[in-house]
Amino acid sequence: MDQEKDNLHSKAETQDEILLAALKLFAQKGYFNTSLLDIAEAAGIKTTSTLYQHFKSKQMIAAKLYANIIDSLNISIDDIRRRNQKPSEQLRGIVDLLFKLTDEAPYVMQFLLVLKLNEFLPDEKPLLETPPFIKINKIIQAGIRAGEIRSIDAMLVFGYFFGIINQTLKLVLSGDLDKKADAYQSQCWLAAWNAIAKK
Repeated sequence: MDQEKDNLHSKAETQDEILLAALKLFAQKGYFNTSLLDIAEAAGIKTTSTLYQHFKSKQMIAAKLYANIIDSLNISIDDIRRRNQKPSEQLRGIVDLLFKLTDEAPYVMQFLLVLKLNEFLPDEKPLLETPPFIKINKIIQAGIRAGEIRSIDAMLVFGYFFGIINQTLKLVLSGDLDKKADAYQSQCWLAAWNAIAKK
């Protein structure tokens, strides 16, 4: 029984190492420029056949990464919604999370914001149709109903608001802005909020 537990634990650890190595390589080199051999080497696995015991293809690795990131975002957004009543406060919490992730987990943000996911994960739901983004859209709709956000199409609000946020974070991730994301957070929030706030 203990041996079985150790084997499961060891298998889970190896999978995590493969996913972390792949995330870093996808972010740095791009999905198509990363081979299974690259991932195996970065994960400290001697042969690709060992890697195949965990994942049958590079696309399966990318799909698992995407699912893990979306699940984690979903949990974080639920937590933000529980802790904040007003839609504006919830949006602020989400912006805080995205800026924090850009500084603390840049490979995750690179995966989400920079890589063209539909090119290598065509069967996955687009980002805007995933649970965390559906929840963000509900927050925006609640903000419109509450009179905090201008009464325009919710998807336009999303585009105006997150267009500013995402572009700023992409500039940080690419190195075009030379400071950490945190340095731009307050002015970015103001610009994004002013683009949608009911005056």
